[in-house]
Amino acid sequence: MTFRASVLNILNDFPRASRGEVPVYTVPALDIRTVASCLYHDEKLLLMSVVAADERPGGGSFCVYYSFGDPTHHAVLVLRVVLGEATTFPSIVHEVHEASWYEKEIYTLFGLTPEGHPHLQRVLVHENWPTDAFPLRKDFSWDTRPEMADGVFEFSRVEGEGIYEVPVGPIHAGIIEPGHFRFSMIGEEIIQLEARLGYVHKGSEKLFETLPFEKKVQLAERISGDSSIGHVLAFCQGVESMANVSVPARAQHIRVLCAELERLANHMNDIGLIMLGTAYNFGSSQLARIRERVMLLNERVTGHRYMRGMVVLGGISRDVSDDVLAGALRELAHIHKDFNDVMRICRGNITMLNRLEGSGTIDRTAAIDHGILGLGAKAIGIARDARKEFPYAVYPDLKFEIPLEESGDVYARWMVRVREVPEVFSILDQVIRSIPSGSLRGDMPAALPPNMISHGISEGWRGTIVHTILTDNQGIITRVQVRDPSFLNWHAFGYAAKGGVLLDFPLINKSFNLSYSGYDR
Repeated sequence: MTFRASVLNILNDFPRASRGEVPVYTVPALDIRTVASCLYHDEKLLLMSVVAADERPGGGSFCVYYSFGDPTHHAVLVLRVVLGEATTFPSIVHEVHEASWYEKEIYTLFGLTPEGHPHLQRVLVHENWPTDAFPLRKDFSWDTRPEMADGVFEFSRVEGEGIYEVPVGPIHAGIIEPGHFRFSMIGEEIIQLEARLGYVHKGSEKLFETLPFEKKVQLAERISGDSSIGHVLAFCQGVESMANVSVPARAQHIRVLCAELERLANHMNDIGLIMLGTAYNFGSSQLARIRERVMLLNERVTGHRYMRGMVVLGGISRDVSDDVLAGALRELAHIHKDFNDVMRICRGNITMLNRLEGSGTIDRTAAIDHGILGLGAKAIGIARDARKEFPYAVYPDLKFEIPLEESGDVYARWMVRVREVPEVFSILDQVIRSIPSGSLRGDMPAALPPNMISHGISEGWRGTIVHTILTDNQGIITRVQVRDPSFLNWHAFGYAAKGGVLLDFPLINKSFNLSYSGYDR
């Protein structure tokens, strides 16, 4: 991989490991803050993930891997800090704020302390989890049931005359996953919103260490139920890159077909539900109807409404006949017209639009500092999209634009979805018309290369998904770290509510539509 000469000049003092196509530089712990700050601020690289790994069983130690992406060259480099006998490492939060949540994750799941972190607390697990149990250490068995603890989560408090708190959740009125929201209010105005998650931690990353390959694929599909294709694509592409497997062209096209159908169904859902948050029932009911047409099409194309079981290591599990593809083209044309007809009416509803405009505005600086991804980034004018920044499958051959808005409010997040829908229809049309004949699956090797690191990157409908995969000295997958876009966006979310009123919260919440499961995993 080729990086700018200035980047190499920064790193040429540090030893580089041979880890396939991904350059890995071993940086002393004392230098990590300086190097990370230089890559992030001076070189404008993207922080893709911060991953801890317990490499003690192979004669090593705890290590921390910092992955930085270069969208200009569509490449990733990794900084590696070897902790040796230590269980602490320098926090880089003061240099790279969005690293905060990764460091909290490492603190929670590995028991490694980021020294200098300004607000260290446990995340991902509930306070009933004991403080001395670290599930991602290798000496913690996956089927261990820890003792019940009786911890207390300390919410940030706002003090002052007239300040009161409003708790919402963790159980909600709808059929959704649990999350607790604590509002600090003065009159009708929200002074602070803090989200408490961790109620649905499933131990997915621990299971990745123990399950056989095919089960790992099924697990990836279930990280976040409405992003099955986004996550399974990230995992499979990460493993395929590590194994140097060539996925057949027909399979690559059908993978993109599935990914864009997933994007289309979820955008239809959210466009309608945001309108429902304004009590505009016509718009919400019509979009729910159109979304169901997409879900039925998903089932006709793949055999499953959420398209599970379609993407496998090396390609896809089943073919799509020419008759089904021709029928999909016709149905998509009808759905597109249906959507345009409904939206022509909805976008003329001034009352609904007035409720969206100015609600839930997120400060651009806060959003950038928290590493906001996907729809939230596009709504403040940042074109964060892995299909362009780190292109995969057949996306480099397709013509499409990344819709951007500037205002950062509910209206902007709604409009990004509305404007992205025609782009999705265009991608689907291009893909279906250009699907070549050929095989469906490349040959996977019997074993993966040893001591490798790879990154599976896909653009889920919420934003960029990253699966960081490591193998040990026997070529066995020893660590999979999953970054769903909700992992970062949940922490930027609170800034959107600040200054609003409590009655706007359901509308703001739906405009982000973040995944509890994708965060807790």
